Amino acid sequence: MTAKPEILTFGCRLNTYESEVMRGHAAALDDVIIVNTCAVTAEAERQARQAIRRAHRDRPGARIVVTGCAAQIDPDRWSALPGVTRVLGNREKLEAASWTPAAMQDGHAVSDITAATETVPHLVTEFAGRTRAFVEVQQGCDHRCTFCIIPFGRGPSRSVPVGAVVEQVRALVASGYREIVLTGVDITSWGGDLPGRPALGQLCRRVLALVPELERLRLSSVDPVEIDDDLWRLLAQEGRFMPYLHLSLQAGSDMVLKRMKRRHLVEDVARVLDRARACRPDLGIGADVIAGFPTETDALFAETLDFVRAQRLPYLHVFPYSERPGTPAARMPAVPVAVRKERAAQLRAAGQAAARDYHASLLGRTLNVLLETATTGHSEEFAPVRLAPDRLDGTAAEAGRIVTVRATAIDENGLVAETL
Repeated sequence: MTAKPEILTFGCRLNTYESEVMRGHAAALDDVIIVNTCAVTAEAERQARQAIRRAHRDRPGARIVVTGCAAQIDPDRWSALPGVTRVLGNREKLEAASWTPAAMQDGHAVSDITAATETVPHLVTEFAGRTRAFVEVQQGCDHRCTFCIIPFGRGPSRSVPVGAVVEQVRALVASGYREIVLTGVDITSWGGDLPGRPALGQLCRRVLALVPELERLRLSSVDPVEIDDDLWRLLAQEGRFMPYLHLSLQAGSDMVLKRMKRRHLVEDVARVLDRARACRPDLGIGADVIAGFPTETDALFAETLDFVRAQRLPYLHVFPYSERPGTPAARMPAVPVAVRKERAAQLRAAGQAAARDYHASLLGRTLNVLLETATTGHSEEFAPVRLAPDRLDGTAAEAGRIVTVRATAIDENGLVAETL
C-alpha cells in the first residue's frame, strides 16, 4: 500500500469506492491531500471544512484537492478555503487525466453533472484498511425528494453494465476480498438506462453465477418500493446473498413521507418487512430515518417512533434534518434544531433497544463472521461480533478471514462469541 496521496473521505460507500479510484490515478503525485466531500448534511460539510483547515495547518506545503458532492454543488465556496489549490467535480475526479502533474497546474475543473449520460467503469483491486470491498454499479438519481441535494451533486441515474461489474468483482475476489457490497446513489434504479431495462436482481444473479468464487454479496441502501422479484428470490434461496436489508425509510408517517416526496407509504414498508422476514427469519435490518423534517409535529413524529418500535429495526441510521439550500424542504416551516436533536435521540434509543432484542435472538446461534480485526467483525446478518479472548480456538485470527462462531453473550457493542 502507498501512503501517497493522503485521502480524506466523507459520506457514503460510493465515495469510499471513488476514493480508491482516485488513489490509483494520483499515486505518482507527491505531497497531495485529496478531500472527498459529502453534501447530505451541513454537519458533513462542516467536518470536511474542518479537515481542510487542519490539513493546511499541519502540512502547509501540501496541495489540497477538494472534490465530491459538496465541491460539485458549490465549487467557489470550497476553492476559497486556505490551502485549496484545485477543485474537481464528481466526473472529473474519476478521470485519470485530472491527476497528471500537468493537470494539477490547471486549476479547477467542475463540469455540469446534470449533463452526464454514462458511468465510466473503473477497476479497483484494493480498499486501504478494509476487509470488504465496494463496487459501484450505479450513479446519480432521477428522483427529487424534497430534502435531498444529491441529484445536483451526482446528476441523473446511470448504470454500470453487467460485464464491467463482473470484471470488477472478479478482480477484487482475486485480490482476496471475500465480501463485496454493491453500491451507488439509488442502486435499485440500476438497469433503467440499459438495453432491455434489467433490474438489480438480475445483476446480482449474474454476479453470483459468473463469479462462483465470491463468498458473500451484500447490497447498500435500497428503496423499499423497488425490490424486484429476482432480489426476493435471492434473499429466500441464495446462501451467498447476505440476509441483510438496509432500507431508505426516512419516516414512519404517511404525511411526512408525502411531504418528503417519497414513493412509499408506511404500509408499503410494513409489507416489505413482513415479506423479507418470511424469506429469512434471521434477517438483519437497517434503515435511514430523518428526525425533525419541516412541518413534523409531535403527533407526526410519534407515528415514526411508533413504527420504528413496532417493526423492531435494529440498525438505524438517524439524521436530524439538515437544511440543504435549493431544496423544497428548506423553504418549509422548520422544526427547531433542539427539537430535531431530541427526536433523533429518541429514535436512536429505539434502535438500540431493537438491536439488543435482535442480538438476544441470535444467542446460541452459529454465525459466520467476516473479521475486520483479529477479534471483531460482522456476521452475515451484519450483527457486530467480538470474539471473546478466552474462548478462541487457538487458531490465528486475522482480518479478512471468515470464522464460524457461536454467540454466547451480548455487550454494549453487539454480540460476544466463541470460535467453533
